[in-house]
Amino acid sequence: MSDSFPLVMSFAATDPSGGAGLQADILTISSMGCFPLSVVTGVTVQDTVGVEEVLPMEPDLVVDQARAMLEDVPVAAFKMGLIGSVENIAAVAEVLADYPDVPFVLDPVLASGRGDELSDADMLDAMRELLIPQCTLVTPNSLEARRLAGADEDEELSLAECARRILSMGCEYVLITGTHEPTQQVINTLYNERGIVRSDRWPRLPHSYHGSGCTLASAIASLLALDVSVPEAVKEAQEYTWQALNNGFRPGMGQHIPDRLFWARGEDEDEPAHNN
Repeated sequence: MSDSFPLVMSFAATDPSGGAGLQADILTISSMGCFPLSVVTGVTVQDTVGVEEVLPMEPDLVVDQARAMLEDVPVAAFKMGLIGSVENIAAVAEVLADYPDVPFVLDPVLASGRGDELSDADMLDAMRELLIPQCTLVTPNSLEARRLAGADEDEELSLAECARRILSMGCEYVLITGTHEPTQQVINTLYNERGIVRSDRWPRLPHSYHGSGCTLASAIASLLALDVSVPEAVKEAQEYTWQALNNGFRPGMGQHIPDRLFWARGEDEDEPAHNN
């Protein structure tokens, strides 16, 4: 299998709705032509409306899941979503430190789409100190970027300054997505230590989506596993994610869910009008 399909390991919590979390990662990684390896970091009680409860896994169990696979097969990229606890962050950071040459994409899941708090101040500090320095790419939305950058409640940080602060923590790239910004189009901007690498504008879709960040980060990790450069991986993953959202559906009473297998439905796709 590893001779034909790059293996991508996802660290994430389960989502019984299938909209986000580990289930979203598995669907996306498979859709991108890679093979998903899944490490359960927690179990959630949630639906398409919001998150009711998060039960983190014990750190030793998280590490044992990862080590068992890493000692058996070659992993071409890591992707991390909701990690559940400070102890789990520290445990996974120790595992990743043994694989410094493998691309690592961090989706810093700080809150649900409804606003349910999923990462406290201690977890933020642990991400900054233990995970971000090991990252190839961090993919916060604008709200998460301001929190990661340490902005005070009354401090109006520009997204460029947020990116600069996050990059100073040791990662190679930061992709800040602009869904929550008051702009006519959604503007996603990739930064490295030299400044803006690329900026893409996407038509703003009419719905709210559950799992868009998981989809984007997993798609990028998969493309990195396929030896695509970071800027090109970011471009292609955005195109894939936009199509998944545009073809999304609303199975319940809450948010829409991306259709990550839109390409297999046999229907014509609308081409997004985006600018680089």
